[in-house]
Amino acid sequence: MDKISIVGLLLGISAIVGGQVMEGGHVGSLVQPTAFFIVIGGTVGAVMVQSPFKTFMAGLGMVKWVFFPPKVDPAHLIEQIDQWSHIARKEGLLALEAQVPLLKDKFAAKGLQLLVDGAEPDRLRDVLDVEIGAFEQQMKLAARIWESAGGYAPTIGILGAVMGLIHVMENLSDPSKLGAGIAVAFVATIYGVGSANLIFLPVGKKLMAHIARLVTLREMLVDGLVGIANGDNPRIIESRLLGYFP
Repeated sequence: MDKISIVGLLLGISAIVGGQVMEGGHVGSLVQPTAFFIVIGGTVGAVMVQSPFKTFMAGLGMVKWVFFPPKVDPAHLIEQIDQWSHIARKEGLLALEAQVPLLKDKFAAKGLQLLVDGAEPDRLRDVLDVEIGAFEQQMKLAARIWESAGGYAPTIGILGAVMGLIHVMENLSDPSKLGAGIAVAFVATIYGVGSANLIFLPVGKKLMAHIARLVTLREMLVDGLVGIANGDNPRIIESRLLGYFP
């Protein structure tokens, strides 16, 4: 579990609510269901308009990475590649074919199978680099729905504020209704700016960081396979791979 994400989110919300209390305000004044519905509903709707369904759903599914990051274990991968390089050096590339069914990662299995099939190092790298590029693009498109939400939310918040002020202007003759309209107007802005800068944009940035680590892990795998294909010494391969995650 990524504890810093939980601490950061709680700290941000606590600072805002605590500041409201310190200024003599009431926490209840920040709770406006109407403003929440306008901002969150409008933001989600805007993101849905700009995104294909699969991309939108993939982005929603990735949010769990904020608290439970995808497993990235470079040490295990280096150990695995080192094992493959020793097998290839002693028994030949064909001996690695027995390792392919043992791999749960389809990308790693594909790369190792290409190596066993005798693909040239440059061709091996080209084929796998194309797949890495497609993987990275697909993941980034999904993650960007959160950054897009961070861009739309403040504007939707302003829209909610304008709607609240319109409600105020329509009820100038009835002072009892002015307070609710003004509250919605200002709280909608808080919801828009707050959700963008405390949730949507940070989530998007964190997902991008995790994607970068996953891509680097795949690049490291390709580098190791190419080193085996070139017949490099296992120690040289290991030393080069250690530089990916210093």
